[in-house]
Amino acid sequence: MEVPMGFVAKLWSFTSFLPFFFLLFILGLFKGALIGPVALGIIVLGNSAVVIGLWPAHCIWTYYCVARSKKLGLVLKILVLVSLPVPLILWPVIGILGSILGGVGYGFFSPLLATFEAAGENFSDKFYHCFADGCWSTIKGSCTVVQDFTDFCFHSYFSYMDEVIEKIPAEEKPMDIKLSKLPCCLLACLIGVLVDVLLITAVALWKSPYMLFKGWKRLLEDLIGREGPFLETVCVPFAGLAIILWPLAVVGAVIGAVISSFFLGLYGGVIVHQEDSLIMGLSYIVSAVSLFDEYVNDLLYLREGSCLPRPNYRRNMSTSLAHKMLDDNDLKNRRQGSYGSKLVSENSRTLKWAVQRYKPVQVWDWLFKSCKVNGSILIQNGMIDIKDIEECMKGDCKNLGIKLPAWSILQCLLASAKSNSSGLVISDDVELTRANGPRDKMFEWFIGPLLIMKEQLKALQLSENEEICLTELFWRYKNDKPEEWDNTGFSSSDSVRRAQLQAIIRRLKGLVASLSRMPTFRRRFRNLMKLLYLEALQASASGSHIGGILASRNGGRSSFQEEDMEVRDETVNKAEYGENDKENVV
Repeated sequence: MEVPMGFVAKLWSFTSFLPFFFLLFILGLFKGALIGPVALGIIVLGNSAVVIGLWPAHCIWTYYCVARSKKLGLVLKILVLVSLPVPLILWPVIGILGSILGGVGYGFFSPLLATFEAAGENFSDKFYHCFADGCWSTIKGSCTVVQDFTDFCFHSYFSYMDEVIEKIPAEEKPMDIKLSKLPCCLLACLIGVLVDVLLITAVALWKSPYMLFKGWKRLLEDLIGREGPFLETVCVPFAGLAIILWPLAVVGAVIGAVISSFFLGLYGGVIVHQEDSLIMGLSYIVSAVSLFDEYVNDLLYLREGSCLPRPNYRRNMSTSLAHKMLDDNDLKNRRQGSYGSKLVSENSRTLKWAVQRYKPVQVWDWLFKSCKVNGSILIQNGMIDIKDIEECMKGDCKNLGIKLPAWSILQCLLASAKSNSSGLVISDDVELTRANGPRDKMFEWFIGPLLIMKEQLKALQLSENEEICLTELFWRYKNDKPEEWDNTGFSSSDSVRRAQLQAIIRRLKGLVASLSRMPTFRRRFRNLMKLLYLEALQASASGSHIGGILASRNGGRSSFQEEDMEVRDETVNKAEYGENDKENVV
């Protein structure tokens, strides 16, 4: 769209926008007031039932796993067992209060935002969508929230606990603390909580007016000038909404700072144990406030650094200082580059640039699209049969739920290594790099190791025969020892080369195992299994090699065929995975 130039044009753009915005805002408030209580009731009642119902099992199983754990030494184990009642008692309170706050926020703001989205350029019948959008979808979304929360409390929790009681290698020592250091650690934790909570809260409150007024300044400039993030027509209504709701964002930032200050203070005890010095722990407590102040200054584009003292809290700070210098240089580059999140007067980015940066949900969608495509290929090759899919649909996804995503990511790593890409080639025209990847910490933790593994595969320079064998050996073997690949047709007999490839496979599976504990993973993977199950049935009906698997089971009829019509109804959402993904997804 054409950006208004000149004072008169900008004033007319702003004046003509106000009635349009207030009508949408009033309609959104009405929808939020109508749908919000329903969504709140679903989320609070559902999540509270899950928290209270599973609380006895969580308490018993947590104590059992900690007591049985071989990863914790005797002193640390006793300390954890003694302190466990505090988080276990607080968990129901936090879960219910969080459900109330989340239910209020989601139930009210989801219809409100949907109202503004319906006014965008992508909708033809805007009048209808402004009234209808955000009503039924919010109620369905509330049920999805409860489902994901249930998956986390029931499946993810027990998966984490399984790791606690796993055996450790003989050469690995359990984590423990010395009794002589315990009093100093506890003293540092106590002092850290008292000092850091007070001072960090004071810094957050002191800087909150700057955040409030600088945010308002930027939003108003973008709204009136139709520049920055609000250059496009679809985003103009959100400018007014963001101006009204910006104080809530500031309050949320202050609350987040207060909550994080507790953990920053407690970390002082860890510093004392690592450095074996109470003085170092006290120095960290002081430095934590300075580090927080500098972090806030960087976010708000205030002066660099901090005027607060920052004593050394490590005996050898050379490595830490080197990393800090690199981080400072990176920060300066971000300030000077065109991709910094700055005010309009500081050359703020436009929405078109923002679209070029991939969001976490886009990476998440790619993973399941890739699983859909590669799952179909594996079914055709006989590496996945209906029995595997049925077991996963019944709830036992420990095998297929890790192998299929890891195998899909491996194909991406191999393709990226062959293309000499600086990042990950996730489709024919999309390349995910550190520059355009999500800034979300969780996805940086996910993408970073993948880039390292891609470089390792690139350095190994696998031949085409080795790549084919690798993908089959990945699926058929545990890949714990190089000897497993003997007599498998793998062209290289170099045990070191085999060990390197197996290490990449194990690390990849471990990474996917951690991802599988995310609440949305289980729900989306179940939907994926339903789609693959239908493909397996069609392949069986067409007389392919997996057709005999259904025989000898319920007289030739699968136990899941009775639910086939229900599954087919649910596959209306197949467009979520894309119909042409086989041509576009690696």
